[in-house]
Amino acid sequence: MMRFIATWFYIGLLKPAPGTWGSLGALPFIYIFLIIELNVLYLLIISTLVFILGWLATLIETKEKSEHDPSEIVIDEVVGQWITFTPLFIITSNEKFHTSISRNVFNININSETYSMDIILIFLSSFILFRFFDIIKPWPISWADQISTPFGVMFDDILAGIFSALCLTIILFFGLLS
Repeated sequence: MMRFIATWFYIGLLKPAPGTWGSLGALPFIYIFLIIELNVLYLLIISTLVFILGWLATLIETKEKSEHDPSEIVIDEVVGQWITFTPLFIITSNEKFHTSISRNVFNININSETYSMDIILIFLSSFILFRFFDIIKPWPISWADQISTPFGVMFDDILAGIFSALCLTIILFFGLLS
C-alpha cells in the first residue's frame, strides 16, 4: 500500500521523467477540487495530510535502501504541484472575487460549461512553473534537496511549490496570461 501511495497510484513507475508524470498526476485532482469549489483552507489541509502520508510512505519505501530519493517516488511532486495552485484557490474561495473583480482583473472563468482559455493557461503555467523550480532547484530548494531523509524528499518540493505559487500570484495579479 505504501508503494501505491509513494508512486501516486503507480504513476511514478512511468518512464521517462517520473517526476513530470507525478506532477501531471496531480492535475486531475486540482480540476476536481475546482469543480467542487473546494475552499483554499481545505486544499491546504488535504495537502498537509498527503504530505504526512507521503513522508511516511517515503520512509517505508526507502528504509534500508541506498538511494534516499528514488525517482519512482512522486508523492512529493503531487503535493508541490497542489501548493502551486494555492493562489488560484485563494481567488476562487474568496466571495468578493466571485464578482466582476475576478472576471476583469484575473480574467478567470472556472464554473462555465466550456472552460475558458484562461483556466487552461493557468493549468499550463502552474505545471511549467512547478517543473521549472523542481528541476532547476534554486536556493533554498537545493538546500532542502540535500537533506537525505524522507522529510527532505518531501520538503524540497514544498519549497518548489511555494516558489511557483509566488510566481503564479504575480502572473494572475498582473494579468500576464490575458
